[in-house]
Amino acid sequence: MMKLDKSVGIIGTGSYLPEKVLTNFDLEKMVDTSNEWIIKRTGISERRILAEDEPSYAMAVEAAKRAIENANLKAEDIDLIVYATITNDYHTPSAGCIVQAAIGANNATAFDVNAACTGFIYALTIAQQFISSGMYKHALVIGCEALSKIVDWNDRNTCVLFGDGAGAVVLSEVEQGYGILNSFLGSDGSSAMVLNAPSLYISQEDKEKRQNNKLNSLWMDGTEVFKFAVKAMSSATLKVLEDLNMSIDDLQHIFPHQANTRIIDGAIKKLGVTDDKLYYVIQKYGNISSASIPVALDEANREGRLKTDDNLVLVGFGGGLTWGSIALKWI
Repeated sequence: MMKLDKSVGIIGTGSYLPEKVLTNFDLEKMVDTSNEWIIKRTGISERRILAEDEPSYAMAVEAAKRAIENANLKAEDIDLIVYATITNDYHTPSAGCIVQAAIGANNATAFDVNAACTGFIYALTIAQQFISSGMYKHALVIGCEALSKIVDWNDRNTCVLFGDGAGAVVLSEVEQGYGILNSFLGSDGSSAMVLNAPSLYISQEDKEKRQNNKLNSLWMDGTEVFKFAVKAMSSATLKVLEDLNMSIDDLQHIFPHQANTRIIDGAIKKLGVTDDKLYYVIQKYGNISSASIPVALDEANREGRLKTDDNLVLVGFGGGLTWGSIALKWI
């Protein structure tokens, strides 16, 4: 377990989802699939899609503003921005710097993190270290994805899964005993290519996996990712609690990365937890990668589901391969 100088917690949440809704019935007209097949295999009914002429960072800007407002701060109070994404609009500048300028966070240092669907967990852990050390006071942590821009809409194995959206939180020093209690991160680069989206280079092997000459599209070995995800989600949850001498029974809520309800069902079966501890948004938003956990957290917060002293675990898994978990006590 990490030894921290200060207690660091979430004091504000925000999210933004595009207006356009793409339902399973819409997908039936685009690719060889059906509403019944998609729901049975994924639990997804619809997803949100960003307009083609709109940048992904526009979603992050709105989520960030809402999180800062929810934290009762001003943009100039933010002195650190950590932005998690795999769908940057530019190679440079970073999305974090673009958001910094757009919201007027003129005092903030800003940079991006790429850990795919685990990106928010990585970014949150990084920001926590900076605040705990005393280097920064208020951090804005963002997960934002426009996966519709890298999906092959002719590939039914992947196009039914993904959507677009952004979530954000504000981290600050909090009362001792509250906030982030422990974090756990993991990576396995030896299995990296079971889930990938090329940028400036693509191997011959990866070219052959893609259809319709869409060389920069996202490709996934669904079977391998499924096996990895179930194991990673359950083991990361147990690990972060074990170091605190806590058990599943001590938790009021689990916020998992939501890629597929079958993955979540497999993991909670391993954990022996009841479904009511989990908060789901996948049915209406699909897999929004690094944005899924902060979006779910914001919705639960605004619905009043999170109470002072509630124990939470945030757990993610994704490309890299990467996984991670955070245990925290809500303030």
